[in-house]
Amino acid sequence: MVRLIAAAAQPVHPATLIQPQTLRLVVLVLYATGLRAGEALRLRDCDVDLRDRLLTIWDSKFFKSRLVPIGTDLCRALAQYHTDRTRLPLADGDRSVFFATRRGRAISLGRLEHAFTRLLRKTQVGQGYSGHRPRPHDLRATFAVHRLIAWYREGADVQARLPLLSTYLGHVNVSATRVYLTMTAELLVEASLRFERYALPAQEVAHG
Repeated sequence: MVRLIAAAAQPVHPATLIQPQTLRLVVLVLYATGLRAGEALRLRDCDVDLRDRLLTIWDSKFFKSRLVPIGTDLCRALAQYHTDRTRLPLADGDRSVFFATRRGRAISLGRLEHAFTRLLRKTQVGQGYSGHRPRPHDLRATFAVHRLIAWYREGADVQARLPLLSTYLGHVNVSATRVYLTMTAELLVEASLRFERYALPAQEVAHG
């Protein structure tokens, strides 16, 4: 993620429609919030509440809407981008769009995927993987897995917090969120360490 975010901010050809500051911020939003790529690209000015640090997602997958709280650092980055973006000549039909191309148009999912592929080539992220090449949507899974790892390391009751993560991600039920529990070796290691911390004292008492 560090390499992708740094690469996104690097200068590109003047004709490239997604400006570096825009691409970097879209990548940051996807990673920091777990939004679906389409949800981020459909954000309008009125959906980004910088005062209360809330993103409003309307009629997303399964026709669900939700509020997504964001941190102070991301809110500050969004505020700066909003100030800079007001200088763009926004197209008549896209005046309310938050993330815009150099020409003031809404960013399509296809255009974002093309830009993301360029980042992968530049950073060599995903090279040599036997599975599919990383996509912008995969940043949603990265967000979820990193949040679960953080909870394990904090010693939190992860199972009890799954419904919170499920609501934040806009899942229909917790079972869709539980899939992330087995997605990476690092997460499995943290779960194993948690098990050992609970199991070993009991074994020591038993063998007293």
